[in-house]
Order: sequence, then C-alpha cells, then structure tokens
Amino acid sequence: MHEVVVYSKPGCHLCDVVKATLAGLEHHGTFHWREVNIDEDPELQRQYWDQIPVVFIDDKKSFKYRMSEQDFLRRLEG
Repeated sequence: MHEVVVYSKPGCHLCDVVKATLAGLEHHGTFHWREVNIDEDPELQRQYWDQIPVVFIDDKKSFKYRMSEQDFLRRLEG
C-alpha cells in the first residue's frame, strides 16, 4: 500500500483539485492519502509556501501545483 501525503492550505484552489482527484481514485485500493495543512507548521510554510499543492508518494516528492489522474497512477506503478 502506497502512502500519499498532500501538503496544502485552506483557500488553495489547486489543492482542492488535487484532493478531489485523489478522492476519486481511492477505489483503486493501492494507496491511502492524508492532507497536511502547511499553515499549522512554520517550517512547512517556509518550505512549501510557493509550491502547493505538493504531493509526496512514499516519502518522495512526486508532484507540485498540478497532478492528473493518469500521471498519478503511472507514478504509483513506477
């Protein structure tokens, strides 16, 4: 099972799109995901403020800004 982490913040439209994409793909059953709000951690704010949403798959930075369903599934397979 792959672990996916989305670094985001409230009011981020691109973050909402990525989260909706992940929610729509959950039925594949090959990953679980969670969201981390960068506004709750000053260090995360500093790191990711101008890159969100940032998606990590199995502790590896895999996407920032945008992510398509096809690219995500391909990355899980690779």
